[in-house]
Order: sequence, then C-alpha cells, then structure tokens
Amino acid sequence: MFAAGTFFPSPLGSTDAVGAYLVGHRDAVTATGFLVFAASVPLGIYAATTYARLLRLGVRVPGPTIAFFGGIAASVLLSISGLLTWALGQPVEGQSPALLHTLDYIVYALGGVGFVGGLGLLVAGIAVPTLVLGLAPRWLAWVGLVLAGLSELSFFALVAPPLAFLLPIGRFLGLAWLLSIGFLLPRSRHDVAGRDAK
Repeated sequence: MFAAGTFFPSPLGSTDAVGAYLVGHRDAVTATGFLVFAASVPLGIYAATTYARLLRLGVRVPGPTIAFFGGIAASVLLSISGLLTWALGQPVEGQSPALLHTLDYIVYALGGVGFVGGLGLLVAGIAVPTLVLGLAPRWLAWVGLVLAGLSELSFFALVAPPLAFLLPIGRFLGLAWLLSIGFLLPRSRHDVAGRDAK
C-alpha cells in the first residue's frame, strides 16, 4: 500500500534497484521495519509460554529448552532486522547505494536466514516431545518435524542463493504450524490423562 503496489526488492538484485527502492519508498520501508519489530515481541512471548507449558506437561528432555532457545533467537534476530529496516527508511542525505545494498543484505541474513533457522529450532523443540509423548495428533507433529528440517536447510541459502525458496516455506508454514500447535497442546498433565482415558 505504501509503495503503490511495488514489492520490496531482493538483496540478490542489483545495487541500483535496491538503492532506488529504499530511497524512493521511505514510508514503506519505515512501516515495514516497524511492523517487523512489532512482530518479534509476541514471538518471544510465545516461546517463553510454550517452554513453560511443556515443562508443566512433564516434558523432561532437551526439546523445551531447544524450543525456548530457538524462539528467543528468532525473536531477537527478527527485532534487529526490523530496526535495521526502519533505519534504512530514514531520510539521510547522501546515502551511498552500495551501503544501502550492504545493509539490505544484513537485514536479509538476520530476518531471513537467521530468523527461519531459529524458528525451525522452536518448531523442532515442540514437535519432538509432542510426537514422542502423544501431546497432539501425530500427523501434526510429523509436519512440524518436516518444516523444522526445511527451515534448517535454509541456512544453505547463504552459499547457494537458489535455496532461498525454503525461507518463505519455513517462515509462513512454520508460523501457521506454531499457531495450530498452540491451540492443540494440552494445558496441564490432567488434560493429558483425561484425554488418554477416553
């Protein structure tokens, strides 16, 4: 909306194209940075509450800690990415297109590869104990493990750019999975026992 229908350019594009977009659509870049930073906060809260819920359910394996670490890492990397994106949208005179392009690569590394890698650990840390202990439907746990694996493979996009297609898979499907499992995880051990008795 702010950019009149044009999309944020990939840092893999030319320096001229990236620089022209960042300079010509400052409002869109600033709004994007603000929204990305804002999105990082509930992700950190989600990681902390899910960690506490898994412990309350009696999960005493590394999964909850891995999930907590991955969720906090994803939240922090996303927040830094958002703040840097916001900075890219500020009206600084005489900005070098090369510097803007370099900063855009940093935003991509943090908010793309780094974020999805952390998100994959969050998903894996929940999916493994969910599968082993039967805390949610097994098929959903298996979907989570597949998404976690694809998210971790996205690291290779740093050295093999064509693998960047894994980033939106990990980002959007991973977030959808977290939303689903958040509703389906039992709230207490009593709920697990009651469900097993049925």
